[in-house]
Amino acid sequence: MTLKEKFSLILMQFWASDWESQCEQAADEFAIGFAEWHLNLSKSDDWEKFDYNTTEKLLEIYKKEKRL
Repeated sequence: MTLKEKFSLILMQFWASDWESQCEQAADEFAIGFAEWHLNLSKSDDWEKFDYNTTEKLLEIYKKEKRL
């Protein structure tokens, strides 16, 4: 499920008392996933196959690879 879809589900339930914590949890899970992917990639030989020059480009690559 994409981050956008997760937030949509959470925000459609805006009456839930813990929607803020659910949004924070979704963002944390996404950030941790990206950081772990980046760390693992930087330790592998696959690093050189990517053409990137910004963090935004790396994020695009991550989302495409993970189908997010």
